[in-house]
Amino acid sequence: MQGNTRITNAFQVGLLGGLGVLAALLLGGAIASIANVLTYIAASIFIALGFEPVVAKLEKLKMPRKFAILTVIASLLAVIAVLFAAVFPPLASQAAHFIKSAPEVFDSILNLSFIANLDSQFNGSITQAVTNAGDFLGNSANWPGMLGGLWQVGLSIFNGFFGALIILILTLYFMASLDRFKRWTYSLVPASRRDKFAHLAEQIAESVGRYVMGQVVIGVIQSFFVFILLSVTGVPFALVISAIALLLGLVPLVGTITAAVIATLVALSVSPITALIVGVFYLVYMQIEAYLISPKIMSRAVQVPGAVVVVAALAGGAILGILGALVAIPVAASVMLILRQVIVPRQDTL
Repeated sequence: MQGNTRITNAFQVGLLGGLGVLAALLLGGAIASIANVLTYIAASIFIALGFEPVVAKLEKLKMPRKFAILTVIASLLAVIAVLFAAVFPPLASQAAHFIKSAPEVFDSILNLSFIANLDSQFNGSITQAVTNAGDFLGNSANWPGMLGGLWQVGLSIFNGFFGALIILILTLYFMASLDRFKRWTYSLVPASRRDKFAHLAEQIAESVGRYVMGQVVIGVIQSFFVFILLSVTGVPFALVISAIALLLGLVPLVGTITAAVIATLVALSVSPITALIVGVFYLVYMQIEAYLISPKIMSRAVQVPGAVVVVAALAGGAILGILGALVAIPVAASVMLILRQVIVPRQDTL
């Protein structure tokens, strides 16, 4: 009888364990299926927090909150419209010319003496690889294939536009209801801890908001720097590279280094001296950004160590692409602030 009880208990444990694993798999699949939606929500929250300091300043000027939000959004849309009308046509033209001229750019790199010497040591493998890459990029028939076919290209453009529209709508909603959402969240915390929780939450919101807006400003500064540098040195496709630098500049440390590598490689197609000049000036700019620009802009935002930035950007990018990398860094900033404000002081008292 005792043996049957043990068998029954073992069966129950196994059944419950199997059901638990199945439930975990179903939950994981559900989360994975709405990963893009969660990313849109997170991005909207961080954008709303980034605009919150501007809205708060307008409120201090006796402007009602709803009009302050409308002013900020209208200004943002106006800037986007102006940039789209003024920059997009030459940007699209340069991008198309850049792809069309890819074989010539690669050939000019192959003609460099040190590249030729290096290629001879590897039995022409560098020439073969670069030639194949240039021919592939230069053939317009391969462009849709690089993105998964013509249907996938159209679908990606539509999804990108639809995602941006969703983020804009959610940002408006979060900006309009931010105060109510905060009060509702604080009401869920026990009264004995509510003041401390509210104080910490306000710190996180303000710090992350300043971090997001500060990183946008740094990205814009980097984009202007790249455009001026490449224009002065005569490097082609300055507008395209500056647009890439703007997007990469939103990811601190990793994005700046990547933009520097891209700019230097394109400058190498002009001459080694030009590439050296671009590389040196970019290195100087990175030092100025790290020790002057970033500390000044981020003085009231949470500071994130470089190693944490790299890990967060790589993890977010691997999971949800570039948008995941952008969202992962403010999340890491929030975690760092909680660790500094809550965990470390608690450990010091033990």
